[in-house]
Amino acid sequence: MNDRITLMGCQVDNLTMEETLGKVEGFIATGLPHQHVVVNVDKLVKASRDPELRQIINDCALVNVDGMPVVWASRLLGKPLKERVAGVDLFEALMRRAGEKGWRVFLLGAREEVVSKVAETYQRKHPRLVLAGYRNGYWKGEEEELLVAEQIRASRADLLFVAISSPKKEQFLGKYQAHMRIPFAMGVGGTFDVAIGKVKRAPVWMQKSGLEWFYRFLQEPRRMFRRYFIEDMAFIGLLIKEAFKGRQVE
Repeated sequence: MNDRITLMGCQVDNLTMEETLGKVEGFIATGLPHQHVVVNVDKLVKASRDPELRQIINDCALVNVDGMPVVWASRLLGKPLKERVAGVDLFEALMRRAGEKGWRVFLLGAREEVVSKVAETYQRKHPRLVLAGYRNGYWKGEEEELLVAEQIRASRADLLFVAISSPKKEQFLGKYQAHMRIPFAMGVGGTFDVAIGKVKRAPVWMQKSGLEWFYRFLQEPRRMFRRYFIEDMAFIGLLIKEAFKGRQVE
């Protein structure tokens, strides 16, 4: 059994990438629905203000940390995580393994031209990949949303990747995952854009240095400025509060 640690109100699994992949394989073997989430600085800040999102995260069967600042924070707080398990890396590894093992994959999210290109790209990269279906991430109202969930359920997919912004993807999975009965459902945010080269990934040295967010900002400064330089600054306050709380317990 792996140890779960609590960071700023969110429970996180202390696993390596290989241990995470082993967990996913076990979930698929059961055939029962499991929800996955990755947490980063932005999501921890959002969860601190949104009890529903925090509860969804804590109810997930598997929670990884995607973001070196959170890994560093865990060490400062005396709860060291083994490593960062980036969502885009986990997506790549699972798509490769799905091709090897015959797992059925459903892709949900982004614009139609993006998700269709993701489907085409990965079927070319992994010829044995079984694509159970794909759909863009735009719909109106609960009635159409339910139809999306029914489409996914009917696909009998083993893996579901949801490329919708937070907290919408967590809310969608929290609401419908039990009904869709997908053995492993994972929110992947902007991964589809990275997967087809629409958005470039930071160089490895920037990823390891915790500067991947800055590389992302440089590509879309107008869109990402508020998130990184205003909203996510609250993370510093959360870290200080957590550290102070830990000292009081001691």
